[in-house]
Amino acid sequence: MGENAALGPAQIEAELERLPGWRHVGGALATVYRLPGPAAALTFIAAVGEVAEELNHHPDLDWRYNRVVLRFSTHEDGSAVTSNDIEAAHRCMLRAAALDAIAQPERLPDA
Repeated sequence: MGENAALGPAQIEAELERLPGWRHVGGALATVYRLPGPAAALTFIAAVGEVAEELNHHPDLDWRYNRVVLRFSTHEDGSAVTSNDIEAAHRCMLRAAALDAIAQPERLPDA
């Protein structure tokens, strides 16, 4: 298994224990964050961009007023979840907490 190989279902479920508010949906790690307002949402989006550049791993992102939908998957591995996705989601979770964001995974479009 390579350094950034696709994780199996049991590995993903174990990692989700460290990622409250995130779900494994459609081959990706995903969540919705609700922020205090649109300016805070844009600040969070900038923070996600910093994480993406740090890791050279970029999410699918959707912004709706004070909500931001994030999806991490590794496209090179056929839209699988890898350790890169876990690390990126974890860093984004920490950035979200610093901005008083609330995870609302039940609001995911595919949920």
